Formats: sequence, structure tokens, C-alpha cells
Amino acid sequence: MIMDIHSHTYYSRCGRDNPRQTIQAAIDGGIEIFGISDHNYGIADRKKEYFELLTALQKEYSEKIKIVRGIELCTVENLWLRDEEDISYFDYCLVEHIDRPESSVGLDIFRYALRCGCKTGIAHTDLIAFAKTLGKDPTDFLKAFAEHDIFWEINVNYDSIHGYHEHEYVKRLVESKEEQDIVRNSGITVSVGFDGHRVEDYVPERVIKMCHFLESQKIPMVVF
Repeated sequence: MIMDIHSHTYYSRCGRDNPRQTIQAAIDGGIEIFGISDHNYGIADRKKEYFELLTALQKEYSEKIKIVRGIELCTVENLWLRDEEDISYFDYCLVEHIDRPESSVGLDIFRYALRCGCKTGIAHTDLIAFAKTLGKDPTDFLKAFAEHDIFWEINVNYDSIHGYHEHEYVKRLVESKEEQDIVRNSGITVSVGFDGHRVEDYVPERVIKMCHFLESQKIPMVVF
């Protein structure tokens, strides 16, 4: 299964691409499951409009690629989801920055996932390092996420918006048998996301390589 479920369009303040451009790039790149996951604060009060567009695109491209409808939730700097906002109708959400001291969610992530009401994943966060910072056993820490049906994103971003920075936790996972064992033994499922913001920067080969690596290591990916 080749999945990329982290991408941004002009609905994100940091994005600019038409959703059709990103979908076509995914199709051309050999992606089988593609998720659009714009930032909640960029979408703002256009969530119904955004969801309806993704639903229309899901149907339009159904014979070429599976589209899943997502939203990325910031938890810092007054950009978080308002209490009265309903996102339960989305296919999934990606929650970011729970490891930051200023996060409005932090270790309350399990309650927060229930509040979201849809499939929930943790975006571009080093959960193993976070566990160690908290003095927790990494396997047990990840197991708690698995028990609450929360998946973990393996973010393979490499683009101009992020200064061509690669996430250290992803590089460690590939290189460390110990960390691969931690993930496997915890039972947590993972997703793969490029976190694209500019279609011209998209490198689907990075997504495909990671999906194949996870499959070879028998690390289960989240199912849609």
C-alpha cells in the first residue's frame, strides 16, 4: 500500500496549490491513497466548503486514486480548534505539536482524539524522544496510542518550505533496529506523509521508499 496522507493546498496559509494539482502529482507519482490535510486555522470557517470540495474530488478521481479527506490540527499559539467546532465528519485528522510545552493538548491527546470524533494521527512528532523526556518506556508509551486507535505519522518531507530539512526521528527509525522493534512491539499503526506545500517540490519516490520499508519491517500502516 502506497499512501501519502499529509498534503496542503491553498486552504492552508502556507500552501498555494489547487487541490487538483496535488492529486494529479500523486497519481503521476504512483501514490495509491492520497490525503489532503489542510490546517484548521487556514480553512477557518470554510470547513464545510472544504469538506464538500474534497468529497467531490474523491468521487471525481475514484477510478484513479483513493482520496481521503483530512484536516491538520494545530495545538499552539491560539491557532487550535475551537471547542464548538465539529470535525467528526472528516476521514481523519492529524494533530501536531503535542510535545511542545505550550500545546493546548499535550498528554491529554487521548481525550482530545475522542473529542475530534474521527480517525486521529500524530503529525511529524518524535514520540520516542517525547517518551524518554517524560521518563516513560517508549514501547509502553506508543502502546497507549495504539490502544486508543491513534496512529503515528512517519513524515518524509523534503521541500523548500521547510528548508529541505529531514526529520531526525524518521532517519533514526530507518537506521535503528531497536526503534523498529519498539514500534512493532507497541502495536501502533503508522501513516506516511510528504507534508507537501508546493507541488513542484513533491518527491513521491520518498513516500514510496518509506512505504516499502515499513512493509519490509512488518510495521503496520493505518487502514482507510
